[in-house]
Amino acid sequence: MNDQKPHSGSRPKEEKFFGIGASKGIAIGPAYLLVNSEIENPTGKLEKGKEEQEVERFTTALYRSEKELEKIERVTTQKLGQAYSDLFHAQIMLLHDSILTESIVERIRKEQKTAQLAIEEEFDNYLQHFNSSNDAHFQERAQDLVDIKNRIIRNLHNRKLQSKVPEGMIIVSTSLSPADIILFSRNNVKGFVTETGGKTSHVSLICKSLNIPIIVGLSNFTQKVDPGMLLVIDGGEGKAITRPSEETVRTYLDIITEESKIQAEVCKLASAPAITKCGIRLHFFSNIDVKEEIPSIKNAGAEGVGLFRSETLFIDSSKPPLEDEQAEYYMEMAEALQPEPLVIRLFDIGGDKLIYSPIREPNPNLGWRGIRILIDVPDILERQIRAILKANRWENIQILLPMISSLDEIMAIRKELEKHVDALFESGKSINKPELGAMIEIPSAVEIIDEITKAVDFISIGTNDLIQYTLAVDRNNEIVQDLFDKFHPAIIRQLQRVIATACSNNCRVALCGDMGSDPLALPFLIGCGLKEFSVVSADIPRLKSLARCFTVAETRELVKECLSLPTATEIKDRLKTFVAGHAPDLAL
Repeated sequence: MNDQKPHSGSRPKEEKFFGIGASKGIAIGPAYLLVNSEIENPTGKLEKGKEEQEVERFTTALYRSEKELEKIERVTTQKLGQAYSDLFHAQIMLLHDSILTESIVERIRKEQKTAQLAIEEEFDNYLQHFNSSNDAHFQERAQDLVDIKNRIIRNLHNRKLQSKVPEGMIIVSTSLSPADIILFSRNNVKGFVTETGGKTSHVSLICKSLNIPIIVGLSNFTQKVDPGMLLVIDGGEGKAITRPSEETVRTYLDIITEESKIQAEVCKLASAPAITKCGIRLHFFSNIDVKEEIPSIKNAGAEGVGLFRSETLFIDSSKPPLEDEQAEYYMEMAEALQPEPLVIRLFDIGGDKLIYSPIREPNPNLGWRGIRILIDVPDILERQIRAILKANRWENIQILLPMISSLDEIMAIRKELEKHVDALFESGKSINKPELGAMIEIPSAVEIIDEITKAVDFISIGTNDLIQYTLAVDRNNEIVQDLFDKFHPAIIRQLQRVIATACSNNCRVALCGDMGSDPLALPFLIGCGLKEFSVVSADIPRLKSLARCFTVAETRELVKECLSLPTATEIKDRLKTFVAGHAPDLAL
């Protein structure tokens, strides 16, 4: 159960703390502190004859948990659509898992254990084995299992579900579940701060979809906050300010006001093409996670989808979606977008993404993930390729390969694609073969970029992982977060080389990482020759307006200057000066 818990003692007037910005936006408001109060676990055995009474307590707790999840599922469907509500449907299915429930009942009856102890032990067994078992239930994400376990135990003790908080609060907690986010969003909360979590967690994805700022991975922050304390949070920078001064509050209120004005102004021209001051046409596409986002991307002025993260289809289940299910999903998207493009990235599973791997790895980000899993598990690859081919009736689908590190990987996928094109054609189906592209997000791909851009139809630069692997900095690790710098000289030199090589080889090149949304990076990327950007939909109107303020000749000179600078600080300072000089109203 979550309770407001006050802290005592004096604190400095204003302090700044940095975590991981997982959903953009600025919020100013009082803190609502949610601290998980421990439920004491009774020790010792049940009194003889109390077993059936304890089984009944457990059964009642399951029933209450199911009713709660059904309510959350309905609310989620209304707010975000089917894709996210299926997450809670999967949790309901786990409550009906006879293997799990019967094992708990058996512990109560035969071992005379309390229901809570039996639940703890059985779920702990699941948590220990979910990564190493082939059973689909054991491959669910650990946090989902923890959420379900805690829900059942809370209901076992008749603790009320906290689904309401005062309006206008910023919620601070050790951790939050997807259900917490959905329920609290009905109370018009301004933002969230958690001590755990990462950018790719369900919680972060839901906050992005709801346009609520959240900072995750801000260690021990609950110890720095008193209930009702005024906070400022910046979900873009990952910055939280406690007890902000009047001047700080005014500064951020001005930023919010200015952001609103700018957003209103740039949205007027959102649907207009992005053309530089010298007449060069640029193209802006959207990165999306679910098909329900398509209506909103059109309103933002996107010219299609430059990155569909297809691995979100795994949210419904720990096992790969069926071929026909995928085909129907992709077809709906392609039809809604046509004639605009739909770039489907093949399942990028493993690593810090959704768990598929049945083995436990010491460093999953450098292990079995992305294209490696697709090649090693042909069933997953075949289903997805065949589904895409069946869905491409409007000829607007393109395939993007994740985590490419060698030319052999591209050749293996192209061979697989050709095989299924031929097989479907021979079966009498009319097939439109999609273009094939490669993600450039590993330094080895940068080193062989000449060969890659001659082997594919297009490339898309994934700056998030490229920065992570080049600088050896885990982007979800708050301890080294300050070292994750998109303007590091090594990064901007790689970008210039990749874009220039692609252009010289007549290979289309796009950028789909977070760097594409940064106003400071825009003139540099234009100067390198980049003309295609795939970004968060909400950022498109401003980026289009900003692009209209530059000439390509000016940005090329800027690139020359930046490539000669030895530090990220100097590069950022030069970019800030350039943007402020050309578009002061858009330089926030």
